[in-house]
Amino acid sequence: MIRTAVCSLLLLASTTVFSASLPKGLLEQDGRPAPALRLATMEGKTTDIAALRGQWVLVHFWASWCVPCRREMPTLQGLAAVTPPLPVKLLLVNTAETDDEVFAFLNIIAPDLETLMDRDGQVTERWQPRGLPASFLVDPAGRIRYLALGGRDWLSPDYQAFLRSLAVSAGRSPDVPRINPN
Repeated sequence: MIRTAVCSLLLLASTTVFSASLPKGLLEQDGRPAPALRLATMEGKTTDIAALRGQWVLVHFWASWCVPCRREMPTLQGLAAVTPPLPVKLLLVNTAETDDEVFAFLNIIAPDLETLMDRDGQVTERWQPRGLPASFLVDPAGRIRYLALGGRDWLSPDYQAFLRSLAVSAGRSPDVPRINPN
């Protein structure tokens, strides 16, 4: 009985970050299961979100014609530069653009980022981002826990602290290095 209660509390703690620590613009969600997401990059490398269970995943929908997306992309590149020590896997999903459009944009704005290509828009339709850019934080159990609509500065101190708090909630060391915006 006590073992069950302790296990339940640990499971709850591993998938919850307290609302008080949410950065401005990040909305807590109801924890519905994340929709299917299986897409390929321009090079043909396929990623399936189901294979990422057990870790936090930031699913970011964007397009090169979207002005807030263009402003936000360098902060995502900065975030991706430290993704191995952070408890978050970054998945960029380009919405219904050609390889040439995406390549031209990323080559200039964020050359180190790789994006998944939702060429026909079906994955975007399943996720229903309600505008671009939109970022969903999916917990280790595969449930949508947080949503950010519009552009974010992922390198801001508030977002850095929040992402580090995910390490604590996932049972990892809170001693995650800060992201250097330069």
